[in-house]
Amino acid sequence: MKLELKIKARELRSQGLSIKKITKELGVSQSSVSKWVRDIELSPEQIEVLRSNNIIYDRQHKGAKARADKARSLRLQYQQEGKLKAKEGNLLHQAGCMLYWAEGNKSKNSCGLVNTDNNLLKLFIRFLRECFRITNDRFTITINCYTTNGLSKEEIENYWLNELQLDRSSLRKGQENNRPRSATNAIRHNKWLYGMCCLQVNNTRIVQHIYGAIQEYAGFNNDYVLN
Repeated sequence: MKLELKIKARELRSQGLSIKKITKELGVSQSSVSKWVRDIELSPEQIEVLRSNNIIYDRQHKGAKARADKARSLRLQYQQEGKLKAKEGNLLHQAGCMLYWAEGNKSKNSCGLVNTDNNLLKLFIRFLRECFRITNDRFTITINCYTTNGLSKEEIENYWLNELQLDRSSLRKGQENNRPRSATNAIRHNKWLYGMCCLQVNNTRIVQHIYGAIQEYAGFNNDYVLN
């Protein structure tokens, strides 16, 4: 009996019926039907019919598209703000945007930069504070470091917090390497005494503003990191 149901389910699925309809017609569980027919590939036409008959899917699809269109429109608006700001000739703004273009994480919604150079990160955080009025509670930092250079993890964390003028609440869990040094990585250990620090602010408006400014400063125009 079960084999007959399986055969019938596969036949109905090949005809393009939905799993719910097959379940109702055969009087078996939906999980059984899903397992029996999971290897059957539907044609593009059959898939389109199933979608058009699924009111919930159609509403979800339209809603998702509307949200995506709205978000993209906002990103374009923020980029336009950045282009206008770039025309003001603010050197700190220009330096910060170019620094992000070279070293930043290139996300749609988050502005982040990773480096071992404290002065570079101090310049970038000054750029965010002065050009976008970002307060300390908005910043997060993540530190990846070696603890075989004579400094403890806490000492390394305090170094970055002091340099960037942030408090301990800004810290997020990073990676700590406490393995003994080998001949192949001793130079890296010594060079990266305080490890690498990732400075981040989650803000769509700021990162898209920067993308727009980059286009203005560099003299090109396209949908930069929008999709």
